Amino acid sequence: MHFGGAVFFTEYSMPAQDLARALEERGFESVWAAEHSHIPASRKTPFPGGGDLPKPYYDGMDPFVALTAAACATTTLKIGTAVCLVQQRDAIQTAKLVASIDQVSGGRFLFGIGGGWNQDEMENHGTVYATRFKRMRESIEAMKEIWTRPKAEYHGEMIRFDPIYAWPKPVQKPYPPILVGGGFPHGARRAIRYGDGWIPVSVLGDVGDLLPQFQAMARDAGRDPASLEITMMGPARDVDKLKRFADLGVRRVVAMLPSDGRDKTLASVDRWAEIMRQVNA
Repeated sequence: MHFGGAVFFTEYSMPAQDLARALEERGFESVWAAEHSHIPASRKTPFPGGGDLPKPYYDGMDPFVALTAAACATTTLKIGTAVCLVQQRDAIQTAKLVASIDQVSGGRFLFGIGGGWNQDEMENHGTVYATRFKRMRESIEAMKEIWTRPKAEYHGEMIRFDPIYAWPKPVQKPYPPILVGGGFPHGARRAIRYGDGWIPVSVLGDVGDLLPQFQAMARDAGRDPASLEITMMGPARDVDKLKRFADLGVRRVVAMLPSDGRDKTLASVDRWAEIMRQVNA
């Protein structure tokens, strides 16, 4: 099982390049950056985690900038978005960002995406909350056209453009892995429909009990379950449970790290490094 670390990179967190080097030195597979473009003063939707919204949500850097710094400071560490809110981004520009960071990193980018929860944030971008998942799917379908064709065009209900030339193309072929975040069953279905993996979020109960159902859904849709990576974000530090997840086919576990200074962040990294050693012993 692979292990990674995710964080809201901020002006007060451990710098991305320093954290990336620390993770690579300790044998982690990947580093992940969270995203919110901004936090509106109004709130139509409550924070899914309950209570007040944590400060790093307000202060987070652009994930592509932070991950570029991480990529330039390392040689093997993969870099990923956890998750990119594509439904409130321009599809053509985001396709260029993804291909560019894949080029800069030498093919190490993992494209974690999600439909988001903050209605006010999306509406400030002109995204309709009720149709955000359709926009997310069309955005990814349009990006795939851009990444794989010298002359790309896409005509959906929300995303549409006539033939264009857009470079660079990604290093990874046909494009970086698209890991779709979401709950069960709807998020799982989206991952099977147009993704290369699933990031289970807001799942009630033990996700391990849902994996056989996910695999059956994949087979019913004509997908090989082995081709769909399962990435667990922020699991409990339970070695036995993580070993069980590995046996069930979970490919990677990503620890949520604090948006804090070097000492507190590295203490968390080291605790997870010991868990990684025990799980993979």
